[in-house]
Amino acid sequence: MSQGLPNATMGPPGIPPGTIVFGPKGNCSLPICPVKYSVYGYRPSLAANSAFIALFAVAGVIHLYQGIRWKSWMFMGSIIIGCVSAILGYIGRVMMYTNPFNFSAFLLQIICVTTTPIYFCAAIYVTLAQVITTFSPALSRFKPSYFYWIFVPCDFLSLVIQAAGGALSVASAGTSQIGVDLALAGLSFQVFTICIFCGFMGEYMYRYFRSGMARGMYGWRLYTFFLFLSLAILLITIRCVFRLVELRQGYRGKLVKEESLFIALEGVLVLASAFALMLGHPGLIFKEHTNGHREIRPDSGTIPLTDRPKNKPDSD
Repeated sequence: MSQGLPNATMGPPGIPPGTIVFGPKGNCSLPICPVKYSVYGYRPSLAANSAFIALFAVAGVIHLYQGIRWKSWMFMGSIIIGCVSAILGYIGRVMMYTNPFNFSAFLLQIICVTTTPIYFCAAIYVTLAQVITTFSPALSRFKPSYFYWIFVPCDFLSLVIQAAGGALSVASAGTSQIGVDLALAGLSFQVFTICIFCGFMGEYMYRYFRSGMARGMYGWRLYTFFLFLSLAILLITIRCVFRLVELRQGYRGKLVKEESLFIALEGVLVLASAFALMLGHPGLIFKEHTNGHREIRPDSGTIPLTDRPKNKPDSD
């Protein structure tokens, strides 16, 4: 039996004749259709989703400030795109609070919320490549540039596959299983890519700290950076595994009906990763110059987000 989206044309018993429950031409609404017949079986929480919109906006503004302050343009761009994607997705869920049968709102949130971590992962992949290049390329199993040319394209491919799954759901008015299967394939590939990356990242960190190179001038900055960068990728991995299990059950499964799980294992984890990347930020350990030269920042003993030394002129 298909576990795709609810049938777009055949209304369940008790629904007025001619009513289309779900799909681009859906005309169901709460006055005539019980919420249990909607795709999620509940009205998304207005308070929780509004809070996510506000908090992702705050995260985006902070990353914008950090990116400009520390000149980490690529990292900043990836994170901000991810935050904007999340905001759009949760706007879709707020729209579904008003009408849980709103097909356009469903597609907005399913595509944007699902793909948000992909942008965060791209920022992490590029950052680790910069770390290896600057600190000790000899300790890496392969060239740092491979993190650009392997993991980032894999990230993009995952995005394309998941977006294609959403597009097919639109084209089929929500009745085809193919769209769900494509989204599942894209998410599975994303989890696979993250796991491979985590293996290389963990090995490099182990070899680097074991080598003793982390001692001395790097101090707290390096440990803080690696700790929160690792935390961010761990949170994203947990989230992706949850969504993989959820999507494997399909839109008729039990997990998709549990909003509390969605809030905790999707919203909170991805939001926490965005905030973790404020300290797992390349600007914490690198000073970028206008000529493209990257310099390692010395230890200062404090953790200001702006990295502005007291009683000294700004040297960035």
